[in-house]
Amino acid sequence: MALGRGRLGLLLLGALLALLLYLLLPAAQHGQRSGGARAAEGLRGRRAANATAQAGVAVGKPPVFFREVSAGPQPRGAAGPGRPDVLFLHGQAFTSKTWEALGTLALLAAEGYRVVAIDLPGYGDSPPVETVATVQGRVAFLDHVLQELGMRRPVLISPSMSGRFALPFLLARGDRLAGFVPIAPVGTKDYTAEQYRRVQTPTLILYGARDTSLGLQALQNLQHLPRHRVAVLPGAGHACYLDKPEGFHRALLGFLHQL
Repeated sequence: MALGRGRLGLLLLGALLALLLYLLLPAAQHGQRSGGARAAEGLRGRRAANATAQAGVAVGKPPVFFREVSAGPQPRGAAGPGRPDVLFLHGQAFTSKTWEALGTLALLAAEGYRVVAIDLPGYGDSPPVETVATVQGRVAFLDHVLQELGMRRPVLISPSMSGRFALPFLLARGDRLAGFVPIAPVGTKDYTAEQYRRVQTPTLILYGARDTSLGLQALQNLQHLPRHRVAVLPGAGHACYLDKPEGFHRALLGFLHQL
């Protein structure tokens, strides 16, 4: 009889434990789903737990598609004290989305910078614009972008193809930039050493060690800029920011912090 009561007690205890697990399981699953959503909102965990991504079309003509990431309680467009705005252009095979997916926008926003990436005309979500077929038109285009986005003396990040826009703007409007970061841009050979020597914009010449074509060509020409420094990413190719994102971010932040 005692043995039967013992077995009955064990059965009752097992049933009670099963009931508790049944009641607690939905709450645990809900917690896992909520945690997963929070992790996704954290933009790949790149030091921007409260990051908010915004995208839209800047008003005015021509229309320009842009992406901006804000972090923390600071309002949209408010950079930290003494920190310049940062404007990202992109290469031919890329768009503004590249910088968001890489975590660059979130990382810089978490550091207190107002950071914006745009789609150049005819790329991503920006429509083609006939006026950018000329050098003067490309300078006017970047003038328009800075005005529409309300960016005063930003740091301009220019990889590869975007050198067609950034270089003439640097030479014509260098005083409107707080800094310049060319990443193996095209078109550096189109200007003379004397033209580069007249530019006083602080510059970080950045490229991948395996980019023996445009990377070295850009270095050869841009080294005439009087206020330049050089950063080479070992083991990286032309799109060095994709090959070595941590090294790229480290070099970029080091430059920004010294402005």
